[in-house]
Amino acid sequence: MGKSKTKDALQYHAEPRPGKISVVPTKKHRSQRDLSLAYSPGVAIPCKAIEANPADAYKYTSKGNLVAVISDGTAVLGLGNIGPLASKPVMEGKGVLFKIFADIDVFDIEIDSKNIDHFIETVKAISPTFGGINLEDIKAPESFEIERRLIEELDIPVMHDDQHGTAIISAAALINALELAEKEIDKVRIVINGAGAAAISCAKLYISLGANPKNLFMLDSKGLIHSGRDNLSKYKAEFSNGNEDISLDDLMKGADVFVGLSTGGVVSKEMVKSMAEIPIVFALANPDPEISYKDAKSVRPDVIAATGRTDNPNQVNNVLGFPFIFRGALDVRSRRINEEMKIAAVKALAELAKESVPEEVSMAYNNVKLGFGPEYIIPKPFDPRLISSVAPAVAKAAMDSGVATMPISDFEAYELDLKQRLGLDNQLIRQLTTRAKQQPRKVVFAEADNPKILRAAQISYEEGVAIPILLGKKNRILSLMEENGIELPDDVEIIDPKSDEEETRRLKYGDLMWSKRKRRGLTKYEARRLMRDRNHFGLMMVEQGVADAHISGITRNYPNTIRPALQIIGMDEGVRKI
Repeated sequence: MGKSKTKDALQYHAEPRPGKISVVPTKKHRSQRDLSLAYSPGVAIPCKAIEANPADAYKYTSKGNLVAVISDGTAVLGLGNIGPLASKPVMEGKGVLFKIFADIDVFDIEIDSKNIDHFIETVKAISPTFGGINLEDIKAPESFEIERRLIEELDIPVMHDDQHGTAIISAAALINALELAEKEIDKVRIVINGAGAAAISCAKLYISLGANPKNLFMLDSKGLIHSGRDNLSKYKAEFSNGNEDISLDDLMKGADVFVGLSTGGVVSKEMVKSMAEIPIVFALANPDPEISYKDAKSVRPDVIAATGRTDNPNQVNNVLGFPFIFRGALDVRSRRINEEMKIAAVKALAELAKESVPEEVSMAYNNVKLGFGPEYIIPKPFDPRLISSVAPAVAKAAMDSGVATMPISDFEAYELDLKQRLGLDNQLIRQLTTRAKQQPRKVVFAEADNPKILRAAQISYEEGVAIPILLGKKNRILSLMEENGIELPDDVEIIDPKSDEEETRRLKYGDLMWSKRKRRGLTKYEARRLMRDRNHFGLMMVEQGVADAHISGITRNYPNTIRPALQIIGMDEGVRKI
């Protein structure tokens, strides 16, 4: 990192006040009465209620929306064993992500202990404060034991994100990559380079999703994990395959999938070149992947690749998972985060990547064309739909698997509440959307030869709020749809007002406009000619009741867009201003 970036980073963390998180009161605290309710004597009332019924802690305190991010600083990403105090900025940062992506409050807890028993007892002792525990940056194999015991001994959700976050996101990407490659997960050969917490969790989850253990090969720093090796930990031994060493170079020959959770630059172009048809390469080492996206593509244009970097397509980023997994778990007061909930998150992420991408997401990524395909197999981190897609799936899985203690009865209302939490929606828009879905109207999109308009038409159709009618040259519109990955059913009308097929209607509409405007200097010939213009034609469709609404203006200036509306539809009686 250069001097200027170092200075910027330090300044960011130091000013205007040190650190990145703070505690903000959620109740009024201005008057003496407020303070007497917040503390003594009023605080005694909820204390007694909780003493009588411990579950009331969720009702009268912040426990239900509070997660502890806990670390010993022994395996901080990219920094290694830097200790608990030096890891605090990372844990605070994790708290920021929880808040901005899922509206979950966080206390970061750094524990200065290398003793597993002491660490576990410390977490257990403070656990009544929290609704969930996010373990972070704890080295393997200690992290496995710590997580296992805390899950068994606590009745709140516990997850080591370094293990399961990467596993969940990469599994969603793998499901979609295999679909695009037309391969079955139980038949593909998978090579995993790395045998730490994340790699082992990835392997376990892939097997849960159907991968054949006999087709999965895991390597650590000493080579392939196989039964002929001595001193393998029980966690690594679970993934031993064969009884002799095979090099990464040889394992890559004919492999369908490579997942790297190791060191930058360990995979050569020749290795990728030797893989099976339509290879899948997830090079997830940070900041330098096992092989760069560019290098993988240069030798295998058919490769479906992902990295952990923001400057490549298909970023495997844990922020796609942990905020929403904990959100769903907290909202049903789950006793744990189990395999069913993780798989539900995987499937929700995979399905979301197949849905139409809202315009605001494309704009957030410099208007890059986004649509399900080799360069878009997982959603983007700033997709606002993540919270209302993943959290409900996780919550439902918790209910179905019997670990939820406060089930959700109305998931539609729950999804609306999730959107409202982050200000992604407002009451007026929600009401209008609900009403629109009850009786979808026919909407003319006059500028259907624009990809943004086509995308809007697709989304409005998929959300059930409108039946699009597209105006423009049919071949041009179909070509744009194919280029931009936009799908609309065949029964959506595409009308070219200039075409010979529309001559009869064009003449009819022209005569109707002439009858309205003939005393204002408009001839019949000119009125018919105007109907070759999509704005005039579309508005006459609305006037005649063929359509209910007309959308235009993205490629035309305001006067030329509004004037035909005033001339053809006009104003209601008594209206003087538009």
